[in-house]
Amino acid sequence: MSEAMGGSVAERVVAWQMASGRNHLPWQQTRDPYRVWLSEIMLQQTQVSTVLDYYARFLARFPDVAALAAAPQDEVMGLWSGLGYYTRARNLHRCAQQVVSEHGGAFPRSAEVLATLPGIGRSTAGAIAAFCFSQRVPILDANVRRVLTRLLGFDADLASARNEKVLWEHAQALLPVHDLENAMPRYTQGLMDLGATVCVPRAPRCELCPLNHSCVAFKKGDPERYPVKTRKLSRRSESWQLLVLRNPQGQVWLQRRPGTGIWAGMHCVPIFEDSASLHRCMETLPSASGLSVQELQPFVHVLTHRDLHLHPVLVTGVAAAQPTEDGEWLGAGQWSSIGLPAPIRKLLDTTQASLW
Repeated sequence: MSEAMGGSVAERVVAWQMASGRNHLPWQQTRDPYRVWLSEIMLQQTQVSTVLDYYARFLARFPDVAALAAAPQDEVMGLWSGLGYYTRARNLHRCAQQVVSEHGGAFPRSAEVLATLPGIGRSTAGAIAAFCFSQRVPILDANVRRVLTRLLGFDADLASARNEKVLWEHAQALLPVHDLENAMPRYTQGLMDLGATVCVPRAPRCELCPLNHSCVAFKKGDPERYPVKTRKLSRRSESWQLLVLRNPQGQVWLQRRPGTGIWAGMHCVPIFEDSASLHRCMETLPSASGLSVQELQPFVHVLTHRDLHLHPVLVTGVAAAQPTEDGEWLGAGQWSSIGLPAPIRKLLDTTQASLW
């Protein structure tokens, strides 16, 4: 791919972004790598409208990378609760600590070094380097991948690492070649904006696209065919029994989840794989004056690769002792400051409301 073609595409994207792109988002008004990094991590698999409030709350509590690095993990997870994909929050905290301990509190200025930090992949590293330091590096998130495969008519199967590498090479060739200080942030944002608002997965608005005259998919009339990726995520279902233990003071018994797997490292009510295991645990519970057992309405929580069928059982009247091997009694006033999975927080809030 010629440099001339790359420059032509880049110039049109830059001009379109200035005139029609998104220019109002809070993380667009800064070249502070901490704020750009925070927004990029939050925006992974999450809509802008959802991220806005979380982004503001995080900055209010952790205004810089040093503040985030110094915070307890529970507080970080608590603020993240409800945003989903909790591995992002754990890596966010680890990354902040590494930036402080290994880089003197300053984010590296190159995409290559940024990509060595926890939770920062090649595309996120490219975004930070382009936005903050105007480095001539590409990004290839889901939106940009869609824009470029349609533009180029790139129909190779992206389930193949070899084909993915070729697309990265095309993305590199299309980058701006002039005035990188201004062009790289605009071009990078422009590709993101095109994918989010014009070159959408279904019914793309090709008539509004500044690249339609060069777009192979548009000329062929089949933009929805791209990108091509044959490997699909395999979904499966799991059924979990949730034991909600409440003592006479209204506190709930919460345990920390294992360090790997679903909701890793977060606080949660005890979970059992079957009702028999749950009832064996209930038979050992200490009670001051008898237990009240109530089966609550089951519900489904949908994750990326699986559906969790959750069956909560509320047990009240548990003596204020240690009902299981690990955990602690925590009241409603403490739930907001710890990392709770969103469906568990909602369940606890619902059961707490039933007290009144």
